[in-house]
Amino acid sequence: MRQRRIFTVILAASLGCVLFAACAPQESGGAAGAGETFAGLPRVAPETAGMSSERLDRIRPAFESYVTDGKLSGVVTVVSRGGQVVHVEASGHQDVEAGEPMAEDTIFRMYSMTKPVASAALMILWEEGHFLLSTPLAQVLPEFADTQVYVSGEGDDMETETPRRPIVIRDLMTHTSGLTYTFIPSPVAASYAAAGLEGSADAVPHDDLEHYVQELAKQPLLAHPGTAWNYSVGLEVAGRVVEVVSGQSFRDFLKERIFDPLGMVDTDFYVPDEKLDRLAVNYAPTPEGGIVVFDDPETSAYRKPPKVEMGGSGLVATAGDYLRFAQMLANGGELDGVRILGTQTVALMTDNHLGSAYGPSPMSSLNLDMGMSEGMGYGLGGYSITDTGLTGLPASPGTYGWGGAASTDFLVDTEEDLVAMVLTQLLPTGTYPLRPTMEVLTYQAIVE
Repeated sequence: MRQRRIFTVILAASLGCVLFAACAPQESGGAAGAGETFAGLPRVAPETAGMSSERLDRIRPAFESYVTDGKLSGVVTVVSRGGQVVHVEASGHQDVEAGEPMAEDTIFRMYSMTKPVASAALMILWEEGHFLLSTPLAQVLPEFADTQVYVSGEGDDMETETPRRPIVIRDLMTHTSGLTYTFIPSPVAASYAAAGLEGSADAVPHDDLEHYVQELAKQPLLAHPGTAWNYSVGLEVAGRVVEVVSGQSFRDFLKERIFDPLGMVDTDFYVPDEKLDRLAVNYAPTPEGGIVVFDDPETSAYRKPPKVEMGGSGLVATAGDYLRFAQMLANGGELDGVRILGTQTVALMTDNHLGSAYGPSPMSSLNLDMGMSEGMGYGLGGYSITDTGLTGLPASPGTYGWGGAASTDFLVDTEEDLVAMVLTQLLPTGTYPLRPTMEVLTYQAIVE
């Protein structure tokens, strides 16, 4: 079975796969007619939302060039402004070998674009007064009361010490807990791997999220909480906090409090058989610049519910579903009369939570879309742009977003009342500069 492992297995997987040539792009979208909608949002002429049709038309050929060159299978791009969809295009194929066109309702593995959703879930419970962001994690999950911090050595010779302060709830969402990932090399990551603590559900031997987190709490932290930004399984732990506080499974809570209210009908931790024909093939790059199949829907682990529901990497969704979540954030926590979060809660989520001690580019340890992490801080579950000059990109300060391991990205810019998204299935992300390209092509189309 092809598994949902992230980053580190790509080269090994590529050696055993068969290369498929990318077919000529198929396309959908175009100018909106009166009364048309996408994901329940009105589709309008871009000029009515202060954007240029001519300039938005630059998006399709820029991404189709990757498809015609055989670098990507297909792409879906979406832009909304003022709660109105001004651009949606699907080009290329969701399955190159079968010649199945990419569609507006294609289902994507969202990987780390799960993190903003998990953070929103945690903030729903925060709003209800169950905990503060400063609440020690061990008050909710006692298994973390004795977690130690790595000092030196590895394996059985590893030395540890007592944390200078406990992990707090905020640390889980800001990646300042001292937790890490197996794909970021370190002696602690090696210890995670030995304990079966990979960053995706099908790669772990644990029966459920509770047991996964209990095993995680036995591992040392990579750094003292609150002292360093380390990309991590913190949102997996956040999902367990949701379970303990709410008394529901993580999936049930997400469905009841976010997915059903927002009408996110295709978002889940797996793809049922009746929707399998809409799940895109996941590809990996070859050294020659082509693509190989990494995860085929027919044999994918996503065909059945996972034992461990991963808050950092587990969801699948369509562009329309995720647009509804992102538009809720852009609207200050509300969509179509349904309020998920308070306005000030969303402002807190999307603000930078990393102080000056973390430096101007705290995420430099993560090669975010070919190293373009300068000028970004981190909010709750996603980046928060702090300095547009350092980013070299036009998004407003305070813009919030994140991406997934298979080259999916979104952003929410409340200053411009803008949401943008680019989705494909090529693992790992950052193979090509899709996020910054989409950002440039979106913002250059704003004319008022």
